[in-house]
Amino acid sequence: MNPAKLIAVLLIIGGVLGLAYGGFSYISETHRADIGPLHLEVNERQTVSIPIWASLAAVVAGAAVLIASKKP
Repeated sequence: MNPAKLIAVLLIIGGVLGLAYGGFSYISETHRADIGPLHLEVNERQTVSIPIWASLAAVVAGAAVLIASKKP
């Protein structure tokens, strides 16, 4: 598989996942304190939304690259 087809497939998969899930979340550690035997941590959940237009653009771009890579 040549690099253009690989990039096209990754763009299409990423776009479809963006459309299916709409975003992702992760946990970030913001504060930490160790005071003697006491251990304190504050974790915050961060959410990243993926716009629908970005997911659609990735699918269209992947399809365009895939079609362009087939031409001689």
